[in-house]
Amino acid sequence: MRGPQLVALLLLAAASAAHAHGTPGGAASATAPAATEETAFGRAGDPRRATRTVNVTLGDTMRFTPARIEVRRGETVRFRVTNAGKAMHEMVLGTLADLREHAELMRRFPNMQHDEPNMVHVAPGKTGTLTWQFTRAGEFHYGCLVPGHFEAGMVGMVVVR
Repeated sequence: MRGPQLVALLLLAAASAAHAHGTPGGAASATAPAATEETAFGRAGDPRRATRTVNVTLGDTMRFTPARIEVRRGETVRFRVTNAGKAMHEMVLGTLADLREHAELMRRFPNMQHDEPNMVHVAPGKTGTLTWQFTRAGEFHYGCLVPGHFEAGMVGMVVVR
């Protein structure tokens, strides 16, 4: 996240939004791509074009299960994300540098409100979905950016071949 992206994220943090970290009552669900903007790690995927579903479990142990996922370049994956814990968790896809930067913003602005196609917020006992198309080969990551969770080791890796 650089320059304009950081400014946009800070503006979103100050604005009221429909979805928020810690929103009680359920999970946000990325059911359709909000934008097809290409990122370093791919773009929002069309759920109708998902070639497979990967189940991911979030827990209060501050770990993702699985912690490593392998996909093919060009593949569109639907992530079914279940929060098995008692705390709010989320799954945010990105580069490790982007996740670190976003985690720092979350520490500084813990009530930041935003909803992007590369993230899903999941309340305790709920399940949400995130669909992503991995257009570039490489190692990318997913993390829970609720303040303190990423720092506690709640991060996983996506290897795109």
